[in-house]
Amino acid sequence: MTGTEFGVPGIQPVAEPVTYWVLYDDGSSGRIESTTGEPTLTSPGRLVTEAEYQARVDELKAANDAYVAEIQAEDEARQRQDFEALVASGLPDATARRLSGYEGQPDTETPEGD
Repeated sequence: MTGTEFGVPGIQPVAEPVTYWVLYDDGSSGRIESTTGEPTLTSPGRLVTEAEYQARVDELKAANDAYVAEIQAEDEARQRQDFEALVASGLPDATARRLSGYEGQPDTETPEGD
């Protein structure tokens, strides 16, 4: 194509974007699309293959999933403690559940017939 195909001399079509993958020195990762060639990184890091990038993203996701699971377990333990304390203070089960946010099973089961 020549520049005159757009009706303006010197104007060239934009190139197809090329994807570059980055691992930054701070442990984060990034994906950059560029139509002007290899990008200049604004933070310390290095360009890597897509496979290296994906491995790092998978590591970050696994670490995040583990952290979320830990927080959820701590939250459920706190809710259970609050629920049990509320029931022990004489509140009905339904009220204790609503106030504590606890949705699990109580420690002690009510004997059949009660």
